[in-house]
Amino acid sequence: MIDLALKGGQQVALVRGKRMKNFGPVFGALVAAILLAIAATTPPGPRPADAPATSFSAIRAMADVRIIAQRPHVTGSVENAVVRDHIVRRMAALGLEVSNSTGLIDAKGTKRLNRWSGRNDPPARLVNLIGILPGKNRLLPAVVLMSHHDSVWGSPAAADDSAGVAASLEAVRAIRAAGQPERDLIMLVTDGEELGLQGARQFWATHPLRNQIGAVINMEARGGGGRTTLFQTSHGNGAAVQVYADAVDHPGASSLAAFVYSVLPNDSDLTPVIKHDYAAYNFAFIGRSGLYHSPLATPENLDQGSLQDMGGQVLDLTNALLKAPTLPGKTEDVVFFDLFGRTTLVYPIWLGWVMMLLAGGGLFWVVRQDGRADLGAGAGRMLALISGSALAFFVLNRLSLGLEPANYYDRLAAIPRLEVMAALAALAAFLALFGSWRPSRVGVVGAALPLFLIGLAAQILAPTAAYVLTLPLVLVTLALLARHVAVRIGVAALVAGYLLSLGHQLMQGVGPTMPFAAALPLALAVLALLPLWPGVAARNARALARALLLGAMTMSLWVLLDKPAPSRAVYSDSKK
Repeated sequence: MIDLALKGGQQVALVRGKRMKNFGPVFGALVAAILLAIAATTPPGPRPADAPATSFSAIRAMADVRIIAQRPHVTGSVENAVVRDHIVRRMAALGLEVSNSTGLIDAKGTKRLNRWSGRNDPPARLVNLIGILPGKNRLLPAVVLMSHHDSVWGSPAAADDSAGVAASLEAVRAIRAAGQPERDLIMLVTDGEELGLQGARQFWATHPLRNQIGAVINMEARGGGGRTTLFQTSHGNGAAVQVYADAVDHPGASSLAAFVYSVLPNDSDLTPVIKHDYAAYNFAFIGRSGLYHSPLATPENLDQGSLQDMGGQVLDLTNALLKAPTLPGKTEDVVFFDLFGRTTLVYPIWLGWVMMLLAGGGLFWVVRQDGRADLGAGAGRMLALISGSALAFFVLNRLSLGLEPANYYDRLAAIPRLEVMAALAALAAFLALFGSWRPSRVGVVGAALPLFLIGLAAQILAPTAAYVLTLPLVLVTLALLARHVAVRIGVAALVAGYLLSLGHQLMQGVGPTMPFAAALPLALAVLALLPLWPGVAARNARALARALLLGAMTMSLWVLLDKPAPSRAVYSDSKK
């Protein structure tokens, strides 16, 4: 009896050891994916004040941020005049030819300003600041660095847009230190952006300089940290994006972000620029979203790494444009995105169709070799994951809102908790639907089919955004056809790592209103991991899924019951 007991214990130990060994590949892929996602979403550290003169230093730029963002400085205020005086002095000290253009705020902007102040003042005077660094050939079209010097009511605006102004000043200093540029560089600091793009609209509609310009770079912020992303370009952007890809050492760019921005009701100072034929670029960071228009948007709360990220990218791009024999013109739109902040991938839209053809051919080959036994099971589970997770994200988000209308700025402050809520719900959905399943190759093909159809639709309707589907589908097909598990681990790590970072960016961008957008990155990440997934006991999968869902509900209720965030804009309503 003792011998039998020993043998039984040995068998249990062997089974457990085998299960642990089976989980080794998927565990390794997940660890690598998380590390890649962290690398992709973490801005660089700020360069010190003694960095080379021709490089961008966030520490040097912070000196201007601290002066500009001492207190709120809305258009027409005494505080705004103090800010303008500082910027003019800094421009002059950098050797710029300084001028300004003035006008009046329109009726809509005046109404907003009076709503903030509680007064009934006449239209305020706006003042755009213009500084020109002369180039060697002043007949060449100039390059513009654009930001805005006004703030919303009640916010020091360290990020939006003191960071943009300071980045412009530091970039001009670095360019001047490298010698006279080939063409003029114009530093344009607009007024009234927070009142409806007032200064930008007037400058780009009437100022004579607009006819001497060939490229425009705008800097914005909707938060106080995170990676800086090139999130908008001019139309026909192939040549313009290629300049960026060739020039920027630590890129953050996405044609998906550009597509999403184009379909949402958002505006920035680049809006009136896009209507013209300039090569145009729009940069922003949106991390620490609770600091957007916040009284807590102080220099101390600004992520200096984000300022370094913005300034470094803008300086690299500006240098390339200033040195270019000709500025980029209109060409075909392209697909572009950065690969974990290391390089920018750019390819024509038609290549997406080639990828879909390769993925479709590879998936068909697997079915032809292995039969169709698990095809329906895989497709059904994936459809359930997409629809079920989207529904769960929606319901949990509604639970976090309650019955009262939401305060927009309170929701921005809640984004970190909403991300945790979505992550817990995503894991619960995965375990409930895939936890106990050990898919065959054909089962993975079945799971890929709904995503393949979505990819086809995206390639037709939004080809510059479809890469988030086409590339994972091609890579997962490669993993299915590969003989070595190392290939599957590598594919899972790359795809899941990218999609984790994408899910984070989506939650930062649209999480408070559309968290269900994260269902697609979840589905694609699951697809990449399925070839490695060994399955767990059904009872354990269900129990863990219930616990995770309970955790997600707890996070949702925390957001609902928490007191209003102190970071909310002072002019917003008092409701959560």
